[in-house]
Amino acid sequence: MPVWDDLVGQERVQAQLAAAARDADALVTAVEAGTPPPAASKMTHAWLFTGPPGSGRAAAARAFAAALQCTSPDRALGGEPGCGFCDGCHTTVIGTHADVEIVRTDLLSIGVKETRALVRRAQLSPAVGRWQVIVLEDADRLTEGAGNVLLKAVEEPAPRTVWLLCAPSLEDVLPTIRSRCRHLTLRTPPVSAVADVLVRRDGIEPAVAAAAARATQGHIGRARRLAQDEDARTRRAAVLKLPLRIDDVGGCLKAAQELVDAAAEDAKQVAEEVDAKETEDLRAALGAGAGTGGRMPRGTAGVMKELEDRQKRRRTRTQRDTLDLALTDLTGFYRDVLALQLGSSLAIANEEIRPDLDRIARASGPERTLRRIEAIIACREALDRNVAPLLAVEAMTMSLRAG
Repeated sequence: MPVWDDLVGQERVQAQLAAAARDADALVTAVEAGTPPPAASKMTHAWLFTGPPGSGRAAAARAFAAALQCTSPDRALGGEPGCGFCDGCHTTVIGTHADVEIVRTDLLSIGVKETRALVRRAQLSPAVGRWQVIVLEDADRLTEGAGNVLLKAVEEPAPRTVWLLCAPSLEDVLPTIRSRCRHLTLRTPPVSAVADVLVRRDGIEPAVAAAAARATQGHIGRARRLAQDEDARTRRAAVLKLPLRIDDVGGCLKAAQELVDAAAEDAKQVAEEVDAKETEDLRAALGAGAGTGGRMPRGTAGVMKELEDRQKRRRTRTQRDTLDLALTDLTGFYRDVLALQLGSSLAIANEEIRPDLDRIARASGPERTLRRIEAIIACREALDRNVAPLLAVEAMTMSLRAG
């Protein structure tokens, strides 16, 4: 299966990346043969993939990285790089290729220390592959200092080093960095394309796949989780009941508290699964093993404190991500209400709760629905500014009630 199959509904982007991969292959082949490189090339040293959540930015970057490392013998016979079967493609896709560094973070930001390590890595020549590739899936989470560190590496790249940066929009990346990258914009995949890939690749029943794709409006990752995880469907159903529970101030405050508590519980569950193992592994690595009574060696308190701080930031990120997902589902609810009020021909995302949508649509007008959507957007912006989650969500529920 070619690596490009991971790009769902992105035919234009796929064509651009495939052309660049062909030129990259010709460039490396010429260098290895000692012949002049091609005069014109669609390949460049830095790329910026942007698009809305669920569009597949990271999937496109990883597929391109695999195509750059493709070692299929069919290339010499005119075959396209990115076969998906050779060692270069396979190890890149599963994340074990020696010359492909895939960086994703579960924290709130990527700092200077981590970025400097990436820049040092980027100066190395390829060890076994054809290119040294750095895939930064969360370029929008670079701090200002980290962005400035990255800028130097993007300005003066090492030979045969490629940076693949992913962000929701151009505005999420420093202007000095984005001006030195080739920009590719991905779109939200069609609902039908997402449903099709869930059936073909994940073996999900067509009806379930179609419902999940429609509910998430083309977000591939969320659709897959919704189709496969019963708990995710239960949590989503509870969120979609919120507009029906805010008839008075008490209902608003209670709904807000439950929403925040559910997000905190999700963060706690993730922490319980990961933190204990991380802590135990680090304690063992630092020498707090059997025969020491569990005591930590001297001079290691700072290292343990650094891990604790990292785990705390990860819990905060997980809680925010869970809340943001709930707010996205709420936005979809009111989007459906607005479509009904305006008599739009757009497909309803939450068809399974059509009676609830009809009830809210009849009880108010489009102006109030738009104000409610604006209240949800304001809540998301408040959370991004580190407003206390409960205060932000309470303000939102009160605004939803007022309309």
